[in-house]
Amino acid sequence: MGKPVIVVVDDEASLPTLAGELEARYGAHYEVAAYASPGEALRRLRELRATGPSVPLVLAGQSVQGGTGPAFLAQVREYYPAASRGLLMAMWPPAAAAGPVGDTAALGPIDFYLPRPKWSPDERFYRVVTQSLGEWWRQLGGRFAPVTVIGADRSARTHQVRDLLARNSVPFGYHCSDSEEGRAALERLGVGQSRGPVVVLHPGRVLVDPSTAELAEALGANVQPAWRKYDVVIVGGGPAGLAAAVSASSEGLRTCLLEREAFGGQAGTTSWIRNLVGFPGGVSGAELAVRAYEQAWLFGTQLIYSNPATSLTEQGDMRVIGLEDGSQVRGRAVIIATGVSYRRLGIPELESLIGVGVFYGASTVEAPAVSGKQAFVVGGGNSAGQTALHLSKYADHVVMVIRSRSLAAGMSDYLIREIQTAPNIEVRDHTEIAGGGGSGHLEYLQFRDKRSGQTEQVPADALFVLIGAQPMTQWLPQKVGRDQRGYVLTGPDTGALWTQPRAPLLLETSMPGVFAAGDVRRGAVKRVTSAVGEGSVVISLVHQYLSPAPAQLQTS
Repeated sequence: MGKPVIVVVDDEASLPTLAGELEARYGAHYEVAAYASPGEALRRLRELRATGPSVPLVLAGQSVQGGTGPAFLAQVREYYPAASRGLLMAMWPPAAAAGPVGDTAALGPIDFYLPRPKWSPDERFYRVVTQSLGEWWRQLGGRFAPVTVIGADRSARTHQVRDLLARNSVPFGYHCSDSEEGRAALERLGVGQSRGPVVVLHPGRVLVDPSTAELAEALGANVQPAWRKYDVVIVGGGPAGLAAAVSASSEGLRTCLLEREAFGGQAGTTSWIRNLVGFPGGVSGAELAVRAYEQAWLFGTQLIYSNPATSLTEQGDMRVIGLEDGSQVRGRAVIIATGVSYRRLGIPELESLIGVGVFYGASTVEAPAVSGKQAFVVGGGNSAGQTALHLSKYADHVVMVIRSRSLAAGMSDYLIREIQTAPNIEVRDHTEIAGGGGSGHLEYLQFRDKRSGQTEQVPADALFVLIGAQPMTQWLPQKVGRDQRGYVLTGPDTGALWTQPRAPLLLETSMPGVFAAGDVRRGAVKRVTSAVGEGSVVISLVHQYLSPAPAQLQTS
């Protein structure tokens, strides 16, 4: 199908230099198609869509022949909705253009801006281009897949395995077991009919319907702590837990981080985060999770996967966490950063279709599967908005179902504006899901109008549920106080549950030496930035609790 194509539209004076720089750096692996006219570029995009080559990136100057760059980039979506769209500017960044550019980005025609290269090589220019291309390859799966999954399309376990690999940024290929490629692969591997997915690891290890722990071990993840004792044990690998691990390890504390499913938590499933400080062009949740994971690992954090915490007890000055496999890990301090899970709809006929048309969370691995179909998103928070925008790049029509009167009740303004201008996203307010079903796969949903009580049945190909939040605290003992909804009480909120002569530290729970950070804590602001902040701040409180500095831990 040929090389992927980078399409560029700019004025005649700047175009030769721009195209030359792109060709020099990326020409070995990409075709660079440069045009002075938006009309010519659109004709080429139509041809490319018909003949097959992919278009990962389209760049356009602010002013182009007969129009503007944003207007042209808005039209690109019709042909290649998954392509990144960048606006070329004269400098980093022109103050006079900051307002218009910000408005354009918020309304959707562009994904990021970047300056034209000023010299050769202009590494700052290349960095933005390379980041965009890297994210495209990440979503596509890359050229080398160290893992191949063979399974039934309409299998909840196949979906779960693919989702876990995607959320942990493990590149993988996929074949439907009923496809020609899938049948040939199973025959070549000598695997007969399997009730679950078959996972093939490079260079040839075969796992038949593996458990999550078996898959994790096969991929080289640690499922057992290396030491008996730690300074800090962090439970939960979302933004708060990862930030705490980075801070603790970088400050010399022996640190262990336990994660049950995927590092990055719910934030790791988010397709694109644009309001995170330090990422003006935005960053995917998966990329953010990988960076934080690597940072914690480089500082020395022991990362334990798929062996979740099941209990917490006190033994003198140590806190003991029981793990699912029956083993234990001990820490002088513990940080609870387990976050929250999305609340269930509680509709039996839909619960039976989880993984086969019904998904809790963003499940970005399923986005390409809704191409040309109709997808529904339940929820009115930022995660729901980001999911709807991501799905709109693939689906013909995306319907957001919200119980409130508008998105403003729980969503950031920049997301609301982008949703309002997306041509294929519809918002159904004052509406809830009353039912649904299908034969082995989701086929229809039932809506209920909260004002009139009337119901309506609509055809549906996929449902993504991102409503409410349920704190993951069921494993904690009664001594760790929680409110009626299960959120952990910290600091002054512990009230009469606190029995020590000293006052509790700000993020300390009613069990001394046990802290909570992020969405699991009552009163937490449900935003990635806030979780990262709490994860960093809690380590200073751990230092206060451990002071004077404890003697060096023994290696036994």
